[in-house]
Amino acid sequence: MVKILKNHKKRALIGLVAIIFSVGFLFAFSVKNDKLFSIAKNLDIFASLIRELDSYYVDEIDPDNLVAVGISAMLEELDPYTEFIPEEDSDDFRMMTTGEYGGVGAMIGNRTGTNMILMPYKGFPAQSAGLRIGDEILKVDSVNVVDKPTAEISKLLKGPANTKVNVKVKRGDDTLAVELTRKKIVISNVPYYGMINEEVGYIKLGDFTTNAAMDVRKAVVDLKAQGAQKLVLDVRDNPGGILKEAIEVVNLFIPKGKEVVSTKGKLQSVNTVYKTERSPLDKNIPLAVLINERSASASEIVAGALQDYDRAVLIGRKTFGKGLVQSTIPLSYNSQVKVTTAKYYIPSGRCIQAIDYSQKDEDGKGRNVPDSLRNVFKTKSGREVLDGGGIEPDKEVEAKNFAPITYSLVARSLVFEFGNEFSRKNEAIADPRSFEIADELYEDFVEWLGDKDYDYTTRVEKTIEDLETYAEKEKYYEDIKEELAKLKKSVSHSKEQDLITFKEEVKSVLKDEIISRYYFQEGVVEASLDRDEEVERAINVLQDGSLYAMLLKPERKN
Repeated sequence: MVKILKNHKKRALIGLVAIIFSVGFLFAFSVKNDKLFSIAKNLDIFASLIRELDSYYVDEIDPDNLVAVGISAMLEELDPYTEFIPEEDSDDFRMMTTGEYGGVGAMIGNRTGTNMILMPYKGFPAQSAGLRIGDEILKVDSVNVVDKPTAEISKLLKGPANTKVNVKVKRGDDTLAVELTRKKIVISNVPYYGMINEEVGYIKLGDFTTNAAMDVRKAVVDLKAQGAQKLVLDVRDNPGGILKEAIEVVNLFIPKGKEVVSTKGKLQSVNTVYKTERSPLDKNIPLAVLINERSASASEIVAGALQDYDRAVLIGRKTFGKGLVQSTIPLSYNSQVKVTTAKYYIPSGRCIQAIDYSQKDEDGKGRNVPDSLRNVFKTKSGREVLDGGGIEPDKEVEAKNFAPITYSLVARSLVFEFGNEFSRKNEAIADPRSFEIADELYEDFVEWLGDKDYDYTTRVEKTIEDLETYAEKEKYYEDIKEELAKLKKSVSHSKEQDLITFKEEVKSVLKDEIISRYYFQEGVVEASLDRDEEVERAINVLQDGSLYAMLLKPERKN
């Protein structure tokens, strides 16, 4: 629960008096300014309302909670990125923006109603002490956490570096007690990089927290030392982060003094042009950037700037479309507000913001910028690019759709549970690029599923059910019921048959799950490279010099 004042009512009332005093001050000196007068008037009304509710409402109220609800409702009228950060959430906010915190180095979460370790980070206390994916968390120090929210458990595990924390976990039928020494956790922005083949290097950039550019620089230098003559930079699923890091990543590949992004807002102080400040690491190496619908903010700046300078071929799918800049402003009681202060524009002059939050629909949601209002801009070589809808790839790759049985097995955590059981029985497996799910192991998995519930409805079956419902409503059912019955019978799925039909697909997700138990996040990324369609397309483009050059040239119009 968000809190603004201290819990003691006396402090709350003192705070309200302070607000009223401040309002009176504003009121006295801003009558001539309509907007300031309106703010002062409404703050006075709000403070008076809270005070009278506390005095007269039939039941006891929590002023902290009421104000928190009011703040949340107010900010929802703006955009999803403007948010209030109370004092107690400051550490979590700092971790998200810097990637640093004091703790044990493990992602925790709730699977099948149980709090557990979802991913220990390699080289940090949890992994070093032997904690594994799937370990159920029972106690943290003396606190029983079986029924605690995940966020509360996370706070218990965090603390100053070099302090001790005792954790009790359940692994299968065993209960283990582990003493951990917290340390400063710095999560790398590059969870994996390596050579795909003899001449193409690959870098997975997962975040833009502190040192993102340094992490990428290190990866590029190392890959070139290994013989990389071409590079794939993967920013798929990258939510963005620190603007400065995005600029420095771009600077690795384009010359000094080039504009990367500019910001424009209501205040002159936020109107800034950001240029590269250093000599590039390599301004000529052929480069492909992988993007998708979950690439946002800083990752869009990197992809968009490299596209605008015709420095890289973009492969994948259109990005999220977040062209808004947030600034963090300190408030009283050590709270903060992260507020949208500007829009950003990449070198061609386009803003890629896809949703207009100043124009809401009947449900209160922002509207997408219509295609008719999107403007044409040009890259350095004259290629046409559009604003108002994310960054579009130079080479599109359709999203992969998994079969319903695969979704069901993953959603019901059955693949996850089998991975846990496998790792408890097997001390080691082959390296990520070599490990495969043998037919015998797959048969073990199918047999293990025998008494598990993983039924599902296919899209075709759902469509027929909908057709049947509409036919009954519109009085056509009697006329077509025989045809519907035949159709239902012909498309009725068999779970057993689907496990055969979609065997390779199920094997793929099972492989990733098992690899994660031994090689963690890095191993999952590495293992996926040989069956990643976008990576394969990037390799083809990079190794075909004429195709690479053609994609970076404007189309000739007759």
